Amino acid sequence: MAIAKAERLMNLALCLLGTRRPLSKRELRGSIEAYMEAGNDESFNRMFERDKDDLRELGLVIETVENLDGDTGYLARRDSNRLPPVSLDAEEAAALGLAAKVWQQARLAGAASGALQKLRAGGMPEAGDPYEGQHSAIEPRIPVHEAAFEPLMLACRDRRPVAFDYRKSNAARPEPRQVEPWALECWRGHWYLAGYDRDRGAERVFRLSRITGKVRSRAARYTAEVPDVVTVRETVASWAGEGAERSALIRLRAGAGYPLRAKATAVREGAEGWDELEIPYGHGLDAWLVEFGPDVVVVEPADLRADVVDRLRAVAKG
Repeated sequence: MAIAKAERLMNLALCLLGTRRPLSKRELRGSIEAYMEAGNDESFNRMFERDKDDLRELGLVIETVENLDGDTGYLARRDSNRLPPVSLDAEEAAALGLAAKVWQQARLAGAASGALQKLRAGGMPEAGDPYEGQHSAIEPRIPVHEAAFEPLMLACRDRRPVAFDYRKSNAARPEPRQVEPWALECWRGHWYLAGYDRDRGAERVFRLSRITGKVRSRAARYTAEVPDVVTVRETVASWAGEGAERSALIRLRAGAGYPLRAKATAVREGAEGWDELEIPYGHGLDAWLVEFGPDVVVVEPADLRADVVDRLRAVAKG
């Protein structure tokens, strides 16, 4: 069985690499013996989708193109799958090995390991692990707990529009969103997606932990141009008040809200188990404060206090 699957994957890869135009599923089925032997269309479709995903996991860049007749075609351009000469010294190789360890707890663990194997095959020197045998208090890890991460990561890679239900911090119920995903980025322990929101006709950033239900793929082309640089962190930071010129005064329960304490420009011990903090006040601060629930009370400014109260009331009504 393992040999048969390896032969099938090799034949599919050769077909996709050897064509100058996108090949439809029907054409691929008629070109590969294992696909011709599939009992029915459903069995073939399942086999083909698994094989396509396996080849992508191995690093083959497979493009999905919609033909003029409406059929979906597939090809793997040779220029996109050719590894240039690799010239790295031992220190650079060690840095790449350390970076690959970041994803050991995430869906990208296999991709990171496969990338290292390809680089070594291309001439990258073997490098010892600088942390081998050491028990460091700081380890390179990026945890990924959100179920939406994997389908969104694949959608960003393949340039596929998606649909999902999203609950804003001040909303009682989630709302459907249709998004053309651009990039994923982690900021202060939370994952965010940047993309083009079709319903609103503008760029938006979504926090993955607020996506409810499944992420559903859409077989369509992008309608908006993908920018060369996607500033996810900068956008989220501006929402959180980074670089803000104003300050807000809040009361924070003792022993709670450590992210707020890290942002504070001044902290004063208050009475009855509460501390007073001055924090930068920018767009989106009200949504962030709501996440701390009863541990935070806004003292001033009045407009921020009113916004937080309105958000809490909206959540309570839900």
